[in-house]
Amino acid sequence: MAQMTDRMKELFKEVPTVVLATATPDGTSNAVPVGAKMIIDDETILISDQFFNKTLANMKSNPRVAVSFWKDREGYQLKGTVTIETSGKRYEDTAKWIEERAKNAGISLRSKGAVIMNIEEIYGLAPGPGAGKKLA
Repeated sequence: MAQMTDRMKELFKEVPTVVLATATPDGTSNAVPVGAKMIIDDETILISDQFFNKTLANMKSNPRVAVSFWKDREGYQLKGTVTIETSGKRYEDTAKWIEERAKNAGISLRSKGAVIMNIEEIYGLAPGPGAGKKLA
């Protein structure tokens, strides 16, 4: 497992949206913006599924994903494996979190599942000679 640094975690929390990339088993790619995200610990993030269709099908058939996030000239790509929880305490906590966020925004949303990503590799996205360098 790879661990996010304090700075990586700070930036992850700061940016409103990350990009979740998935692929079918034959390699057809898919990337979607995600705003309902949180850090569980240095090696694990959670993404709530409200709208996933192709993304969910891809993760069920190929659990390898990437999450990219950046601001200005600093950014990171997390690569790892996901599991999808649609019951249990973590899912219930996620559903409550999404319901509260939606209520505060004046909209109606419901979480269909908690996507748990175990981070296995971390790469830098900053432009320049170190672009794409494996950091962890």
